[in-house]
Amino acid sequence: MRVVVTGSSGFLGGRLTGALLRTRTLRGAPIDRLVLADRTAPPGSPAAADRLVEVVRGDLTDRLDDVFAHPVDAVFHLAAAVSAECEADFDLGMRANVDTTRALLDAARAQSCDGGPVPLLVFASSIAVYGVDPALPLPPVVSEATPPLPRSSYGTQKLVCEHLIADCTRRGFVDGRVARLMTVAVRPGRPNAAASGFLSSIVREPLAGLPATCPVSPDLKVALASPRRTVQGLLRIAEAERGTGPGRLEGHVPVNLPGVTVSVADLLATVREVAGDRAADLVTVVPDPAVEAIVGSWPADFDNTRAAALGLEPDPSPLSLVQDYLADQAPPRENR
Repeated sequence: MRVVVTGSSGFLGGRLTGALLRTRTLRGAPIDRLVLADRTAPPGSPAAADRLVEVVRGDLTDRLDDVFAHPVDAVFHLAAAVSAECEADFDLGMRANVDTTRALLDAARAQSCDGGPVPLLVFASSIAVYGVDPALPLPPVVSEATPPLPRSSYGTQKLVCEHLIADCTRRGFVDGRVARLMTVAVRPGRPNAAASGFLSSIVREPLAGLPATCPVSPDLKVALASPRRTVQGLLRIAEAERGTGPGRLEGHVPVNLPGVTVSVADLLATVREVAGDRAADLVTVVPDPAVEAIVGSWPADFDNTRAAALGLEPDPSPLSLVQDYLADQAPPRENR
């Protein structure tokens, strides 16, 4: 089986790559080749040295001939421009999100229509496809039956891609599965250009003894998922057989990955609980209306029935998010 991960150098892409290399199987079949596609490579990435790995570097739309030089059985499409940068640069978001996904679908369609395998395509979408509209307010609890009405260019671009994938699946070009990701926290490393990036920095930086800025009201509620539960969700959606019944993926409707609903104040209180007042007091609230307009338009309370049918559950609490982060940052213990 030849498996492709786009956006493989990103945080989630790296986590997903690690999970695939540990199991070395997908859908009950051995992975013969794992193609890691991204514009750049992280320095010193151990994955690149693995015998299963093939590295494809450069803009994905320019390298699809290399990606599809041999039959592709599965694609995890994580490559994307993120929320704040899409809002700041409309053309960038359209190229990176819509045009790249369209080109990927065209390459997959060419393979399947030429007698090759119909690729499995798992697309990382976002809860940013939902939004508040005066004519149709969000219900108190959102499900996959809630009409998506994005209030950002990023959310709109993700929704366009969802519909393109759904139509290509209907026509038999791909076996498309869409996972709508909650905000992933706590992310390590440097902040990225996502509007929601502060939800990691107000935990990560204080725990490291560094100051952080919170650009929204502490009363704002958000839906969060740990990196490990997010990767688990992507893999489970890939593995699920289609059909009805427990553990099966019914229809072609996207799956909202489960998330835990917390307020920003809950996160700050958790930092105080874990690391004390000195760490928590390193966070300063400095309102940024542009960030709050984007993040505040996303729903925070979800009906997880569809995800639960696949065996997926949300993180139990904000404390578990912080504990997972700390566990992942701890140096490996030496064998004695």
